[in-house]
Amino acid sequence: MTLAILLVGLGVLSVLALTLAAASVRVLREYERGVVFRLGRLSELKGPGVVLLVPFVDRLERVSLRTVTLQVPPQEIITRDNVPARVTAVAYFRVIDPNRSIVEIQDVLSATLQIAQTTLRSVLGKAELDTLLSEREQLNENLQHIIDDQTEPWGIKVTTVEIKDVEIPAGMQHAMARQAEAERERRAKIIDAEGEFQAAAKLLEAANLISRNPVTIQLRYLQTLREIGGNENSTIVFPFPLDLLQPLLNAANDLTPAAAAPTPASAEPAGAIASNGPQLAPGDQ
Repeated sequence: MTLAILLVGLGVLSVLALTLAAASVRVLREYERGVVFRLGRLSELKGPGVVLLVPFVDRLERVSLRTVTLQVPPQEIITRDNVPARVTAVAYFRVIDPNRSIVEIQDVLSATLQIAQTTLRSVLGKAELDTLLSEREQLNENLQHIIDDQTEPWGIKVTTVEIKDVEIPAGMQHAMARQAEAERERRAKIIDAEGEFQAAAKLLEAANLISRNPVTIQLRYLQTLREIGGNENSTIVFPFPLDLLQPLLNAANDLTPAAAAPTPASAEPAGAIASNGPQLAPGDQ
């Protein structure tokens, strides 16, 4: 009977020892830290590795130091130019002070999420739609700085904030598409006009260069004939230069005044009868 009571007592002691050992020993991973409260008061930071606690006196809170990916739910905003949009974003943060992340705030993840949503609506609501679509890097930096400043007292470091997607109404998308098409047409017309201007300038330079030496136009003429003759199936139009006709035109101009000269006054027409007396009309004979 005494032996049985002794065995029961040893068993109870063993169970109590195992319970105390389980309550006093903690193993923390490399990325974990332990915030210890001893009788309700904050004690020194523990970890990583094996941590020994005073049973029923110390209470340990595990804190992960890894970067947390925070998905910000879609937010309905109205931009500065009164365009409704639906924006989604993602934020990356990590705990840099485990003690403050436990003592200063009740739920780090929920608090950071609420701050991110509020900041996203307030910052993007002050930007125009064109800025929201084209200057995301600047907006991401502004969001990151604002959220980081608000969460810094909690021992949180916000490393990155990225705007993932911006959804706008279908009517606004069509209007933007028409605007982009009109812009492309405008650029095409400007490029075409610039090409015509440059071509005209080059033609003017070529004309000035050719005018200095008339032989240049003859060489260009021969080169054009050679290019036309290189194509067997083409219809050849043989241009005749006006320079070759110039001597003939000059000779014709020289002969024209002589042919049109009036008859001298001393010369009388054939068959004319000279008479010094009075002339009688046919009815007076």
